[in-house]
Parts: sequence; structure tokens; C-alpha cells
Amino acid sequence: MTSVRGGWSRRNREERGWLRGAPPPRWVRVLPVLLLAVVSTATLITSHARDLGFLLGAIPPLAVLSYGPLATALLGTAAVTVLNIPATHLNRPGNTDLLTVVFVAALSVFVSYVRSRRDAQLDTERAIGEAVQRAVMPPLPDRVGIVRCSGFYRAAQDGTLVGGDFFDVRDGPYGVRAVMGDVQGHGLTAVATVVSLLGAFREAVLDQGDLESVAARMDRRLTVDSAGARHGELFATGVLLEFSPDGRAVRVVACGHPVPVLLHEGHAVEVTVVSGPPLGLGLADAGPPREITVPLAPGDRLFLASDGVWEARDSSDTFYPLPARLGALARAVPAELPGMVWADLARLGCEVRDDVTMLVLAPEPAAAHRGPRP
Repeated sequence: MTSVRGGWSRRNREERGWLRGAPPPRWVRVLPVLLLAVVSTATLITSHARDLGFLLGAIPPLAVLSYGPLATALLGTAAVTVLNIPATHLNRPGNTDLLTVVFVAALSVFVSYVRSRRDAQLDTERAIGEAVQRAVMPPLPDRVGIVRCSGFYRAAQDGTLVGGDFFDVRDGPYGVRAVMGDVQGHGLTAVATVVSLLGAFREAVLDQGDLESVAARMDRRLTVDSAGARHGELFATGVLLEFSPDGRAVRVVACGHPVPVLLHEGHAVEVTVVSGPPLGLGLADAGPPREITVPLAPGDRLFLASDGVWEARDSSDTFYPLPARLGALARAVPAELPGMVWADLARLGCEVRDDVTMLVLAPEPAAAHRGPRP
């Protein structure tokens, strides 16, 4: 996954991806071949270009950045060969110069071999990370029951595909239920907590008759996990939703997490919810969060986002005005809305310092969902 910290331009993103093990930019791959061609051509044309011979020693190290051991060896051999061809006027290098180029070429082959092994290991780790992400948070289907879904996720920690944010949408005996949350910490250290919370949510969807009980089940899961860990202080923010069977209302419970934004007739309004304490701090002691019911009209959508979106800041250190920006995008297709918000963050130059998670839920009345039978 992509991280956005430290710059937004396409070139910046490409260079940061190259530094993390992605393929290098095209100009880096072309550079050693181009340098070999320029030096060879110049020295063949005129003897006055013999002073360019020292550039041949830079070809093997440049090849390491883009090529494997075999290609690096071939380019190093080509550099040494050009250095000894009479027609290039470079065939009289001192022994020290020649040995230096040969040594640099051999060392570059070795470094290229080590880099190739490292890249192979990174590819394996990336594949494992993708498998973990699919296991922890499988891709959302386009529809769950009567609700159309669209999710978006980017981890803040460089080089990781999973982080501390999570979401899920499940259909059960009590209707379609959704959750979005943010656990303490970032990166792989938060994955175990995410797994516990999602497991508790998926079980509670089938067993618990109301959202407060679902939140209590997730809270108890974190409380138990904390009790079994040394210096354990696990907690997470979360917001839970439950749609009525006809899609005309949604019940909302918030536990320290940013509230949903309701998109209605081209307007974006934050849902007014009295938030309870974060999960893991003991809801039984602090009192359960209060559930509210929000009526929905046809075409209404709910937009949920994590702190990574709400707390993104521009160059003047101003928070990203999510509801206001959603108002301008409210008539967009639900599936495209998360990507449009992501692009809007980039366009405004906002710096994202946390995991970014977005979820769009578009309920449809039961009749519209079933449609005509064939």
C-alpha cells in the first residue's frame, strides 16, 4: 500500500516507492547504458574526449541500482572493453586505473547479487503482508444485504499494508451491521488487536440483538486481552451502524470515534451522536454508549472516515474540512467517493499522519434491492 507522508507529487511517490524496494524510475535504468553509449561515441569521434574515460568507472555502480548480477557484469565488462579498444583512444590507462575499474565492476556484481536477494525477500514479505491484509480485512463486496458498500484503506507506516484501522460490513439475523474503528498503535503491532476486535464483532453480529451489546462484546474482548498482557493497555475507538430491513433508518453507536457524515440531497451533515468511551476501557463501568436512530431517505448515503482523514492538515496547519468537501462531492457515485476524497486531500496539499480508512454505505429499499424477478 501507498503512504502519503512527505509529499504528494507523482515523481515524489515514485522515488519513495523505489527506495522501499519497488522498481526504480525508468531514467535510472537507462542511465548506465546511456553513459556507456555517450562515452564510447565521443571517444570514437575524437581523441580530445579521452578525458571522459573516468566516467566508465561509474557504469557498474549505476547498474547496481537497476539490474541483476548478470546484467551488471555485462555492463562492467563492456566498460572495461571500451577502456581497452584502441579506436577509443583510451587503450593506455595506467595499471592502477584499469585495476580500479575492474575492482569496482566486480564489487558492483557482488552488491547487485546481495540486492537481488534482498529484493526477493521483500517480495516475499510483501506477498505475506497482502495475505495478512486479505485475512484480516477481506475486500468488501459491492453489496451486503440491502446496502451498497465501498471501502478505502491506506496504512500510514511506510512499507506496511496493514495498520491500526479496520472496518467490516456483515449481514445477520438483526440486519446489516457495519463497524469502523482505530486501535491503539500503528503497523504490524496493531494487527493482533484488529484481529481480536473483528472476530468479536463478527460473532456479536450473529448473537447480539442490539448495537450496545455488540459494542459491549468488543469492549470485553479488549479488556480480557489487556488483562493477559504485561503492561497491557489496549483500547480502540469505534463506530457501529445497523440498518433497518427497509433501509429507511440506521442506528448508530459511537465509542470515541469520529461520527458518520450523512449525504442527503447534495448536502453533507455530521450525524449527532453522544459518544461513549473508547472500547477496552470498560463500558460496564463507564456506562454503555447511547444509541441513536437516524431516518434515511432514498438516495441517502453514510460516509465514515478515520482520524487519518479528519486530522489531515494543510500547509497552514488547518484540519481538512471533511463535511464541507463532501458537500461538494455529495452527488458522486458512491463507489467513486473514497477515491475522490483521497485525490482531494492530495490536491489541497494536506499531510496525512495516520492510517486512512474510508467507508461509504448506501442503503437501498428492499423493493429496489430485489428488483423484478426473471
